[in-house]
Amino acid sequence: EKAKLLRSQPAQIVEPKGLLYVQQREFAVTTPKDGSVSILGSDDATTCHIVVLRHTGSGATCLTHCDGSDTAAEVSLIMSSVKSFSNPAGCGRLEVHLVGGFNDDRQLSQKLTNQLLRAFDLQPEDVHLVTFCVTELNDREEQDIHFPIIYGIAVNVKTAEIFPATFPDKGPDEDLRSAHVLTGAPLTNIYDAKTEQLRIGPYFWGPFPHVDFWLEQDDAQILQNLSTSPLAEPPHFVSHIRSTLTFLKEHPFPARSLFPDRKPRIYKKNEQGLWEQVCSDKI
Repeated sequence: EKAKLLRSQPAQIVEPKGLLYVQQREFAVTTPKDGSVSILGSDDATTCHIVVLRHTGSGATCLTHCDGSDTAAEVSLIMSSVKSFSNPAGCGRLEVHLVGGFNDDRQLSQKLTNQLLRAFDLQPEDVHLVTFCVTELNDREEQDIHFPIIYGIAVNVKTAEIFPATFPDKGPDEDLRSAHVLTGAPLTNIYDAKTEQLRIGPYFWGPFPHVDFWLEQDDAQILQNLSTSPLAEPPHFVSHIRSTLTFLKEHPFPARSLFPDRKPRIYKKNEQGLWEQVCSDKI
């Protein structure tokens, strides 16, 4: 019933003010006390799942975008991140919301759904499954081709409301963050709720294999080979991958070109509610 209700809502366009956008293999956690961020969100999930874990007592809320790379470790990580903001003796319970995936040909969505359920089930704490809108419950069919109904969601940290969403602005350093995922990064925390700072990096990788070859391919080849679900991707998938590959070609050694001082790139919300880079020497 809950999945049906969620699926029936049109996706809301979330403006950048007060938003913290989470990319694939990133997570962020904050509380209702946060003066900068009131919405956590992520989209472009096809076989991926977006997970929201919330403690009803403290209101501490974590959103992550999982792709099945190391689900058990990722669930442990988000559990400990939410618990670090919650008083274990206090009242309230842990609630989880799972959204994403569809009936894809390779059954990657189903596999990820099972991994997530198992990982939460194995936690020593009780975790209550509140929203379950994944795989077959998030599937629609058009001329024998399957698609997800919901590609993205947002959670309002202050009211706990969860709704389908799209994000015209995906925050700072989009290519850098995507490059980090494409080079095989583990799940990474991008936000420090205590200082209300978005912290990107420092990230390190070597020259991306065959980057020139991939950049020479046509859109169909990129879609076919670099997507888990070529037929169901959003229209901007290929341009996003091209942009990320171009970034990797321009920065084969980020330790030299992007993070020479080994410090993260730090952003804070300005008075307009938009991310603005903070000079690292002021930290």
